[in-house]
Amino acid sequence: MKVRLHNPRRDLDIEGPITIINLLARLDLNREAVLVVRDGELVPGDQSLSDDDSIEIRPVISGGAL
Repeated sequence: MKVRLHNPRRDLDIEGPITIINLLARLDLNREAVLVVRDGELVPGDQSLSDDDSIEIRPVISGGAL
């Protein structure tokens, strides 16, 4: 599958099937610090990904004033 990471920006090819949770562990990413997006929609951690998927892993960003 095609995996696009942001911050730093890089593209990877990962073999599936694999769950989001296992993919993030393999990439040493904190699953509470990133969002996984497939076809413009958020993907839950227990979702399985296949070789033909293309996903983005984006950092969680918060901000604003109180």
